[in-house]
Amino acid sequence: MRRMFRVSLALAVLSLVAFSQPGQAGSASLPELIEELESWLDTNSPWPRRETPPAIRMLPPSLAAGQYGSAGYAGGRLRAFYDGGTDTITLVSPWDIRDPADQSVLLHELAHHRQAPHHWYCAGAQELPAYRLQAAWAEENGAMVSINWMAAVMESGCTRRDIHPD
Repeated sequence: MRRMFRVSLALAVLSLVAFSQPGQAGSASLPELIEELESWLDTNSPWPRRETPPAIRMLPPSLAAGQYGSAGYAGGRLRAFYDGGTDTITLVSPWDIRDPADQSVLLHELAHHRQAPHHWYCAGAQELPAYRLQAAWAEENGAMVSINWMAAVMESGCTRRDIHPD
């Protein structure tokens, strides 16, 4: 129930929208794109690459709903999520390898894969660093991403959302 509330809150307030220019990551295949993104994370992330890469799967939105762990949203819809229990990134169709928005969401989820073995006060604490990496990658690749940083900070704060004064 709490996870569902957190994801609903993220959907309501986090907005990753509208890349104005195409990204420069020009991979022809998913394994090539993942290697490009992992190499970028090797240089720019404080977490090392894991020995075992994540499994990657694609699901239609109807099958993806309700299955997410750490979810990524863009344009107001579920785009991807990472399940740390199975080390699986699920990309939600439609997903296009040439779309810089989709590439950045994959990078965000790859960051979560690197974060998974480390201790976090709460799952939401992982979001702000992942969004920072995503924004940096987008900027380096000539794309503009709009992130509601206030919402990302609040999500990462690990505070209860249902605090009542009584």
